[in-house]
This record gives sequence, structure tokens and C-alpha cells, in this order.
Amino acid sequence: MVLLGTIVNGICIVLGTLLGKLFTRIPENTKETVMKVIGLAVFLLGTQMGFKSNEFLIVIISLVVGAVLGEWINLDGKLNSVGNWLERRLGSNQQGSVSKGFVTATLIFVIGAMSVVGSLDSGLRGDHQVLYTKSIIDGFTSIVLATTLGIGVLFSAIPVMLYQGSIALFATQIDLFVPPELLELLIYEITATGGVMIMAIGLNIIGISAIRVANLLPGIIVAAGLVLVQYFFLL
Repeated sequence: MVLLGTIVNGICIVLGTLLGKLFTRIPENTKETVMKVIGLAVFLLGTQMGFKSNEFLIVIISLVVGAVLGEWINLDGKLNSVGNWLERRLGSNQQGSVSKGFVTATLIFVIGAMSVVGSLDSGLRGDHQVLYTKSIIDGFTSIVLATTLGIGVLFSAIPVMLYQGSIALFATQIDLFVPPELLELLIYEITATGGVMIMAIGLNIIGISAIRVANLLPGIIVAAGLVLVQYFFLL
């Protein structure tokens, strides 16, 4: 089922929000320890994905070029600016408002490499592992957010499912006009490139680094382009 990972992600956000409304006080030490454990698991997942590459040079070039493009475009800054604008337009001064919880949670859950890479994996390979991992992260984050921002966090499940579901469904159509050999190469290199980004997310969650992962996202497009060049001109 192509949308299984997306559906599980939405359910975890809803359940996490409801639990957060029940448990208004979570010890800070517990939050910190659980998030670091999740970060370690995410890092391990990214490492496994990174080793799927058959041409690691493509991964390196994709990440470097993608990082340059991302920094030039300033994706991370633009996304944060959008978030600040939405907060100003829709948020309220009252902590726990529905609009503020909805906007804040949506930005946290939608923006990131795991949404894109996980949805592509679901659509291309029927592999929901990345989205399952993201679901765990989002579920716990929902608990924490709901304790401070209220029930509005629950409604962020809607844009998350629409966004990730659209990517997964689009990915299922790729094999209609892409040769199987090329599709296999694309899957390996996109997965490996995305895996390095997921490793970065894990390091950020643990607190070891503060990598602007959003600025690395163009690397996925670069990886696809390099695979196409290799397939049509070098093989």
C-alpha cells in the first residue's frame, strides 16, 4: 500500500497530540533522553541508506552541489521566513491557540529531508521505513508541542498527509516512462543521497550539530540529474 507510511505518520501525530493534552507535564530529562535516543536511531537509518549507493562519487557531488545551491537560494532561511510570516498572520498572543499550534507543528513536520525521501521510498519501492521512523519522531514531538501549543497541533496531520501522499503517488507513476534499469539506478543514488541528509537530521536531534538540512535538499535533484547523465551518455 503506497500511502501506508503517510497514513501511519498522520495517525502518530494525532495520537501524540491527544497524549500531550493528557500529560501536561513531561520532565525535561525525559524529553531530552528520548529525543537523543530517537536521534541515534535516525542516524543509524541514514547510515544504512547511505551504503546503498553504487557510485558514491555521485552522492558526494550531489551533496556538495546541492548544498551550494541550497545556500545560494537560502532555502532554510526562506522556510523560516514563511514560518515567521504565518505565525504573525495566523498566530495569536495566547499560548495554546489553535492557529499557532497548527502552523508551528505543520512547519516542523513537513519541512525536512525525511518527508521527501520517505515519500519517494514509499512510492518507488513500497518501503515505508523512513516514514515509520519519521512517524515516531513526529509522534513524540506532537506530545511535547501539544503540552504548550494545544489541540491545534492535531490538525497539522492534514497537510502532512496531503504533502507526503502526493509525493508518494507521483513516484508510483515514474516507472511508466522510466526504464527499469534507470529506475533502479535512480533509487539507489537518491536513497543514498537522502540517507546522508537523514544522518544529518539525526546529528541535529542529538545536539551534536546544527546542519541546515533544508539547504541540502537540492542534492536529491542533482543526484537524479547525474544518474540521467551517466545512464544516457556514459554507460
